[in-house]
Formats: sequence, C-alpha cells, structure tokens
Amino acid sequence: MASQRQRKSPAIGVKAPLPDFIEPALASSVERVPSGERWIHEIKFDGYRVQVHLANQAVTIYTRRGHDWTKRFKKVANDAWHIKAGSAIIDGEVVVPASDGTTDFSVLQNELKGKSSKIVLVAFDLLYLNGRDLRSLPLVQRKAELKKIIAGTDVQFSESFELEGREMFAHACKIGLEGVVSKVRDSIYTSGRNNIWVKTTCRQRETLTIAGFALDEGKWDGVYLGRGKGDDLVYAGKVDHGFDKTSAAELRERLEPLRRRTQPYAKRIAHKGIWVEPKLLAEVEYRAKSAEGKVRHPFFKGLREDL
Repeated sequence: MASQRQRKSPAIGVKAPLPDFIEPALASSVERVPSGERWIHEIKFDGYRVQVHLANQAVTIYTRRGHDWTKRFKKVANDAWHIKAGSAIIDGEVVVPASDGTTDFSVLQNELKGKSSKIVLVAFDLLYLNGRDLRSLPLVQRKAELKKIIAGTDVQFSESFELEGREMFAHACKIGLEGVVSKVRDSIYTSGRNNIWVKTTCRQRETLTIAGFALDEGKWDGVYLGRGKGDDLVYAGKVDHGFDKTSAAELRERLEPLRRRTQPYAKRIAHKGIWVEPKLLAEVEYRAKSAEGKVRHPFFKGLREDL
C-alpha cells in the first residue's frame, strides 16, 4: 500500500501544505437548469455532504460544517483509505444507494444506526493532491484527476453529463432522483454559495425547526415546524407523514426532555400541541409553500444533525 500511495505527484496545481477543513462550495437554487456548453450536469444526491482528508495513511471525514464524523462514517473511512494518493482532500456526499439508483436521506439515517454496511462515498471534486492545492484548476481537470485516484476502490465517482440541461433534468425527475447540480466546466473551486454551481430540485426540500409535537388520543400525530426569521420563529406548518412507529418513538424520546409550557413561535398559533425548545432540525420534503410560508403536502425525511 505504501509504495502504491507514493506515486510521483503530477506537476499540477500549486505546491502547498495540506490545509485544514476547507469551507465547501455550495450550489445556489435555481428554477431552471442552465443550458449551453459552458455547463456540465451531475446527479444531485440525497445524503450528507462530506469532505474527506487523506494524510499520513489516515483518513478524516468532516461534515459540511467541519465536524469530525470519521467514527460515524467508519465504512467510508475504510473505503477512502484505499484511494491512490499520499495526501488528498475530496469533496463528496455519503449516500445509501437504492436498487433503482436513487438515494434517500431517511434511509441513510436508519443505516447509520446499524453497521452502515451499505453507505457509499460519491466523490465529485478533488481540492488537494499529493502536496499540491488544485482549487485553481478548471473543474473538469480536477474531476479527471479524481477519477484516476479512486479507480478500483469502493468510492464512487460522480459522473458529469454533457446533455442539454433540461433534458438531463427531465430524465432525473422521471426516474425519481432528487435533481441536478449544474457546474461551470472550467470554473475554479470557490468556497461558499455561488452561481458557478447551481441546483435544480425535482421536489422542494427545507431544513426546518421542530417547535412541538402533536398527539391524537395519546398516539403520535406529527410535529409542528418553524422557520427562523431574524430572531423570531415563524410557524411553517405541521408534518404528519413520513413517520413509522420506530422513528416516531425515537423522535418523541428526543423531544420529551425539551418540553416547555409556551409556544416558541413569535406569534401564537391556534393549534394544540406539546411545545418544545426549538433545538432540533427536521429535513422536510414538500410540493409547494403557501403565501404565509406554510409547507404543503410535507413529508418528514429525518433529523438533521450535521448542521
């Protein structure tokens, strides 16, 4: 393994010491997939965004906020250890692929509670390789280098499609994928949210705060949601779909210690509920939003604990 790792570095990028956690590039939401030859399109995955650091024969996996989750993603760390590089920083997503190729955040959450044998790292960018910083190279060149070093490992490569954007999006939605991420093909890697990477989603997703839960004759009846507006929490609707007995029981167990007497909303709502300190975040999928910002046809996908 050691000899395999110490292949001669290609003279690309800028010679630099291995950086600490790099703030990830984030895609801006757009209504329409961009078209034209300057864009390449990738599948939008439904998982945990991660940054994998490989150095000194050790692997560290960070969440998008820079938390070390190596222990939680043991299988991914083991897979990443086989990458053919002495040092590297890879940008990617941890997912649980379904048999039809789709990925689902709630399935990933359940998988993490067990042995996590099915989770996979899908790698889509390479920021650093063998002592050199690659962020100023064009995206397509970074991806080409990435593909080489993960070949033959269990790390999956996020392919780029050069179809017309709208055609790609139509296919993605038709087969039940979450959407498309479009990237400027010759762009440098830019931390933070930008218009070099844009995402178009087949269904709308949002991370909302849990403000309380409801019981119907003692049985679980969903959670009340809130959205931050300045320092205030504004009512964002109620979600009662997406729970099974286990997930409802587990969520209630998490919420019980957070009980409070009053609603956490800035403006009271007329619903009866058991109110909690607004500390837990829910990932919610929905079809549309009302004029007041309430989610319509919402579906609970899981708690977000990486934010």
